[in-house]
This record gives sequence, structure tokens and C-alpha cells, in this order.
Amino acid sequence: MQFKYLPLLIFISISTQLINADSFPSEEWDVISPSEVGVDNSSVESLISLAFDDSATQAVVIIKNGKIIGERYADGFNKNSHGTSWSMAKSYYAALIGISLERGEISSLDDPVSMYLDYFNDSRKVITIRDILNMSSGLNYPDHQHETMFFKSDQLKYSKKIKLQKEPNTLFEYNNVNSMLIGDILHKVTGKKADTLLKERILDPSNTKNYKLWKDEAGNTLTYCCIDMSAREFSRFGLLFARNGNWNGNQIIPKSYVDETFQVVWETPNWFTDHKRYYSMHWWVSNYTDESKIFNASGKFGQYIFVDRENDIVVTRITKYPQRDLGDIQKWGPLKTFSWLGVKTSIVISRFLLDTGIIKEGRNVVTPVTLEEGESSKFYKNYQDFIEGITALSN
Repeated sequence: MQFKYLPLLIFISISTQLINADSFPSEEWDVISPSEVGVDNSSVESLISLAFDDSATQAVVIIKNGKIIGERYADGFNKNSHGTSWSMAKSYYAALIGISLERGEISSLDDPVSMYLDYFNDSRKVITIRDILNMSSGLNYPDHQHETMFFKSDQLKYSKKIKLQKEPNTLFEYNNVNSMLIGDILHKVTGKKADTLLKERILDPSNTKNYKLWKDEAGNTLTYCCIDMSAREFSRFGLLFARNGNWNGNQIIPKSYVDETFQVVWETPNWFTDHKRYYSMHWWVSNYTDESKIFNASGKFGQYIFVDRENDIVVTRITKYPQRDLGDIQKWGPLKTFSWLGVKTSIVISRFLLDTGIIKEGRNVVTPVTLEEGESSKFYKNYQDFIEGITALSN
């Protein structure tokens, strides 16, 4: 009689092991209840509700052990609806540097950028690839530089002209020029443009489908921003880093590079929260304590891919985005004349001209754009609570 329930116990044990084993999505994600991976359902619902306290939220996807344990979409959106990454793209393209290191195309992160880009053989020759990745290059960073570059038809040409302003590795400055130069480094060492490399080396191997990689009018990949895909597809990239760069047995990104990325390098300014945040290798650090280490790819207006590597958790949150099939080449037309006014004024004028039909989107203007309904506000106020909510998933 003592063996009566042994087969049942063995079955339960094996089932639990299978659920907790490393799992990877194929074309579709498996969706399970939180309890199947030992997570309290109320913790999942609380985290989702916290995200949707901000009406800008389009989607939230929560993943544990490679399976979706919670997701929600705003009215009018679904699992296939695209968001745009804004600066989350930085983390994607920076990962290609790690792959090039593994392949011997780049010798070291501490190589001077001038080894790969001839036009850096001036005062900028002291800047290393690591400085670029850590946003501490010392390149000039005037007011409105992000907006000025975003409105350029050739953004790489603009980036090439930015000169050294201060000693590298002395100050964190979040400068999009750094990220734009990553694309040129990759092009020089591989002979391929960054969007092609991203497709071949990360997106295809992780079975990522149905996406858009934006380029400027000159054909340069925007390696500092602008990847369009669904929240579920963004989550694949988070899972790739949660699994140390490995995807179902294929080591896409070297584990050593993921390890080097997931550390603390710079303490960053308190832009929207009093909670301490940090930066490393084109990733943000949301929390770094003995109890919890949460990293994130982050984009303007509140786009996030949070990764808790130690607990195999990924949480993706994107904001409302008017997905349009107008191509992937950015064209500003007459709107670029307003860039000197700064981003807020430019947005107000641009929205008025588009809303009134004076300028036609698709004919005159093609660009990723987040409208007012997709601009986060309350989410930033709740940011610390959201991070604590992610931590609660593993308690």
C-alpha cells in the first residue's frame, strides 16, 4: 500500500521538472497559469494592473521559464500589434558587438574606435569601443542633439562629424551618436549593414518574425532606435539575455558578453525616479542588490524589456503605437525644417500639420511616431512599484 501513490508522485515530479526546464518559444509562445511555475497569480495581476494604470500602455507580457504567465492588451490591440522600440533598439544592436568579438571581427572592447573607423584618427583616437557602449565617449553633446540628428536625412554623416568634448570614461552622457556609430563599426568589420546583421545573427536564430528595422533616407540603419514588432516578439530578445545568450542550444551571443553587460558601470541621473538606476553596455540597470538584479532595454515614452536573469523572468511593456505599412525608410519631408525648435515644439507643430491634413503621412512624411496617447506619465511615477512587482514574482 505504501507504493500506491508512487506512480502519481513520479508523474507530478516529472511534470514539474518539465515545466521548470528551459523552454523556448517556436513561432508561438506557450501560455500557462502562474501557479504552474510557482508564481502567485495575484502578483501577476497586480503587476499588469500597475502597468495599465497608465492609459498609454498598449501591452504587457510576463514570462517565466520561457512561458507566458500573464499578458494584457489595450482595447483595439492584440498579441500581433506592433509597438516601436525607440531606444530599446540600442540593446539589440550592441549585442552584435559581442557576436563580432566572438567571431574575431573585433579584437577587444578596449580597442580604440580609430582601429575600425579611419575618421576617428584625430582627437577622438582615445575613445574605445567600451566607451561608446557605456555612453562615456566624451563626444560633444549639445542641447537638442537627439532631435537634430533624428531629423537628418543622413544621420551617420551627422554622427561622423561630432568631435571630442571631454576625456572619455569620465562622465555618463546618454548620446545617440554613440549608438549610431556602432552601426558603422559593424559595417567596417563585417561588410554588412547593421539591419542585415541583426536579422541574420539574432532575429532569425531566435525565430523572431514580422518586424521592421528603420533606416534613414541615406539607407543607414538607425542603430540607436526604431525597431517595430509586437510585445511578444520583443520578449524573445529579453529571453535570449535571460538565458545567457543561448537560444535552444545555439549560443547566439557569447555568455561572457552577457556577463559583462549585466553589471553596474555608471550610476545614472534621476530623470524620472528617485530610485537608483545604473547603466552598462547599452542596457539600463533597474535594480542591483543581493536580493534582486533587474536589467532593462529602455525606450522613449515608456518602452521596456525587463530581464531578471537569476530567476528567468522577462517582462515587456510597450505603449500605444499607430502601426502603419508605409515602409521602413524614414522621410521627414517639410517637417525637418522644425528640428531646431526642439523636440516638444517640433512634435506639437508636426501633429497639427498631420492632423489637419496640410502634410500627408506616407506621401510627405514616413517615420516612427508615438502620439500623445502613447506617452507614458503615470508609469514613470509608479516605476519603483513596478520594479518591486517584478521582484515579487520570484518571492
